[in-house]
Amino acid sequence: MLLLGIGGWQHDGAAAVMRDGRVLAAIEEEKLSREAHRGGIASRAVQACLALAQAERAEVDCVALVRPLGSSADNSFHLLLKAQFPNARVVVIDHHDAHAASAYYASPFDSASVLTLDRQGDMRCGAVWEGRDGALESVEELYAPDSPALVYSRATELLGFRAGREEHKVQWLSLAGEPRFRALFADMMGGDSKVPRLDHSYFDPYRPKPGAFSDKFYRAVGLDPAADLSEPMRRDLAASVHAAVSDAILRLAGSADRLCIAGGIGMNALLIQALEESGRFGEIFVQPASGNAGTAVGSLYHAWHKVFKRTERAPLHDLFLGPEYRSEAIKQILDNCKLRFSYLRTDAELVASAVERLSDEQIVAWFQGRMEFGPRALGNRSLLASPLNPYSTENLNVYIKRREQFRKFAASVPEEAVDDYFEAGPAARYLATVSRVKPAHRQTFQSALLDAERIRVHVVRKSDNRLYWELLQEAGRVSGLPVLYNTSFNLFGEPLVSDPRAAVRSFYASGIDALFVGHFLLEK
Repeated sequence: MLLLGIGGWQHDGAAAVMRDGRVLAAIEEEKLSREAHRGGIASRAVQACLALAQAERAEVDCVALVRPLGSSADNSFHLLLKAQFPNARVVVIDHHDAHAASAYYASPFDSASVLTLDRQGDMRCGAVWEGRDGALESVEELYAPDSPALVYSRATELLGFRAGREEHKVQWLSLAGEPRFRALFADMMGGDSKVPRLDHSYFDPYRPKPGAFSDKFYRAVGLDPAADLSEPMRRDLAASVHAAVSDAILRLAGSADRLCIAGGIGMNALLIQALEESGRFGEIFVQPASGNAGTAVGSLYHAWHKVFKRTERAPLHDLFLGPEYRSEAIKQILDNCKLRFSYLRTDAELVASAVERLSDEQIVAWFQGRMEFGPRALGNRSLLASPLNPYSTENLNVYIKRREQFRKFAASVPEEAVDDYFEAGPAARYLATVSRVKPAHRQTFQSALLDAERIRVHVVRKSDNRLYWELLQEAGRVSGLPVLYNTSFNLFGEPLVSDPRAAVRSFYASGIDALFVGHFLLEK
């Protein structure tokens, strides 16, 4: 049975394909259109997923669509999709149902509690679920606008960032501040109650003004609404809202032997670390693509298990679910662009050449295999640098990524070596959490530290990504340190690169020193 999932109608649209319970492909529309946060039907992603599944539209048995605008729009989309997929049953799925399915059914757990939370998807902004023996049922629901994620998003605006796009900046900025307004934000979300309820005397979610905070709020923090925020105040407000929202989510999540997480809040790595270290949960699984795009995968799982009543489980194996390009296709693009390049015949030659340049303190773009699904680069669409390069973080931030210095890069390490350098949990496999550097190595990773000891760690399994694992092992053999700094291969404000043409464009438009695209090497 062939199922097509479409999610992220409002923003971050994506498509995914499942055959007989196993996810074969998943791609965000923005990576193909090159337009960030693109919503809609995700037509390019749909076509690319079908191509990866080697299927025609007439072969699709079911289209699982995450409800786009509400029940009044369902009939229009039924007609549109039936015209495109004549033999398919069209199933419309609520937003948080898709989030919950994306977390529980993708996890390795037979039984687990599930937490979904975002600003607003359907009428709900979150829910607590129980998953057991393949059945998934909600036990607690939050309704818009009573969402901690909404408070976090509006605080993002207050701090001068873009709501819905740059909440991640608030979490990293929070590490530099003191949470002296923690109690104020907690009071805004209902104090210590388990289920958040927004106090509209501090915060009006319907107010169009950026931030939506009231005069009462500004008086409480001692600010003039018309004045610019000082940098110390921005840091303290970021620390305060992050701490209060984390507290609220910990209360909502309760305790369980196993917890699964999805929704936009699952992208907050510091929050995931807080959940891991709370002692309330035995094991935690975070859906790696937990934002809107991940509902495309969740819609497949929901349809397979809830609509078609199938009991076969196929947890998510890895995130390399996008397109890949053979040498012939890459060469055609390079020739078309009239570029000079070298061809490296074997994987060993490719890896050795990359390590040689990394050891020479170069910034390397690494474009290999199938593109990752989700916002994080896991070694197939990555920018890499050696931690032994004292200027690596500065060069990546200033000359390539053009982003704030408080945003640090992840450290990729082979699974076999992680315990030598870091304290990292299972969620580090997908860069979904924050880890700690062991005391003996903190000076080595000083440029990537988020505070005195914390760092983002990406644990690489050979079974997940053999070539990237071999690159890390060779880096260790040459330098004595099997760790590379890793960040996503994209320029400021752009989506992750998907195809070789986008990779070449980003290479020549930035300060990257060398590009390895498949077995081809380009240098400046």
